[in-house]
Amino acid sequence: MKPLKDKISITIDSDLLKELKIQAEKDDRSLSQFINLILRKYIESEKED
Repeated sequence: MKPLKDKISITIDSDLLKELKIQAEKDDRSLSQFINLILRKYIESEKED
């Protein structure tokens, strides 16, 4: 069975990465989980427009 997730490599500004790590920790999530959540919420909000 194929994995449901794919690995990618991206470049993020240092200040943004720092803040993402802080927010992920506050939300008790891994950085990857937190970014996935943010992107999912963004995509869903765009579909509503």
